Amino acid sequence: MKLYIKYDGIVACRVILQEQLERLDIKHKLLDLGEIEISDSVSDESFAELQTELNRYSIFIVDNEKSQLIQKIKDTIVEMIYQNDKLPTITISQYLAEKLNFSYGYLTNIFSEHTYSSIENFIIIQKIERAKKLIIEDQLTLTEVSYKLNYSSVAYLSSQFKKVTGLTPSAFKRIVDKRRNLSNLKK
Repeated sequence: MKLYIKYDGIVACRVILQEQLERLDIKHKLLDLGEIEISDSVSDESFAELQTELNRYSIFIVDNEKSQLIQKIKDTIVEMIYQNDKLPTITISQYLAEKLNFSYGYLTNIFSEHTYSSIENFIIIQKIERAKKLIIEDQLTLTEVSYKLNYSSVAYLSSQFKKVTGLTPSAFKRIVDKRRNLSNLKK
């Protein structure tokens, strides 16, 4: 038997954090994506146990300022692309600058210096991942997907989709549909 699971990674991460912090009786407040405010001091033993437990879920505590900023950039992009029904109409550069209180130029320099990739590439990859989810889970048309992700046209979405995945969105959808049909026949 196969199960198909739909989940929200952001919600799952918040639940894991909440559970682990409560289990260790660490007084806290979950802030924005990727930020936790710890109210009291935490023993070295509890902190080490928290790190170990979070690492099991590929959740890591980031300890230097530049790495924290890079993670905030990534989290802000993911939040922007996944949390809203439709992407904001302001430019992504303006959105990031306003949300993180740094100039976009500074953010792009820090990001590319430490990830060896550009913010734009990260955004494209995230948008294509969201497009795949919308095609698979919500079974939206390419026109609907391109609208939700603020693409100027279906052709532009298709072009970026193919560059990232090696497949056109239509070919991707056919493969997914074929696998679904085969899976349904086996039941």
